[in-house]
Amino acid sequence: MDIKDILGKCDHTLLGQASTWSEIKAICDDGIKYQTASVCIPPSYVKRAKDYVGDKLQICTVIGFPNGYNTTAVKEFETIDAIKNGADEIDMVINIGELKAGNYDYLLNEIRTLKTACGDKILKVIIETCLLTDDEKIKMCNIVTEAGADYIKTSTGFSKAGATFHDIELFAQNVGAGVKMKAAGGISSIADAEEFVRLGASRLGTSRIVKIVKAQDDGSAY
Repeated sequence: MDIKDILGKCDHTLLGQASTWSEIKAICDDGIKYQTASVCIPPSYVKRAKDYVGDKLQICTVIGFPNGYNTTAVKEFETIDAIKNGADEIDMVINIGELKAGNYDYLLNEIRTLKTACGDKILKVIIETCLLTDDEKIKMCNIVTEAGADYIKTSTGFSKAGATFHDIELFAQNVGAGVKMKAAGGISSIADAEEFVRLGASRLGTSRIVKIVKAQDDGSAY
């Protein structure tokens, strides 16, 4: 698989609590150079990043991150604010407790509310697969499809584990038409990235792929 194709599916990510503007600026530079799908960054840096990159790179940010238990009203405000600041893509975290309790209408309505707030911007729904049973993952495939979100996403990268090949295989069997898949968390090699793509993931949430390519790159290929 061509490395440029893999890079073009990467949401080049930096979400650590101690991330500085200089570090965010550096991953924006990398995102432009290596033509990644986007950079995924904290909401507080969205405006500066968008002003910096202009139309050279998509800016993605996170909502209700990483635990997902903010109220719907708070998530809606976060989403509206992020888009006002220039975000092109939104990755929201579901309320996992409501899923565990079987409050499916709550989840459906919340995702629909955020999709409305996004308008024509992309909405990805993080379900934190490491905390769920397969039945719960399948239920979320159905809810995400019904709610009209653009992507279902495995993980925040801040819980017990990240994406697995099994998760993406399960998603592929259960999401509806038009819903894409994003694998995130723990993607540590080009071989892993290739396998997630082969299984059907359209996006990869990772910082490591760009780092690997940078280490190999002599600067002549890009």
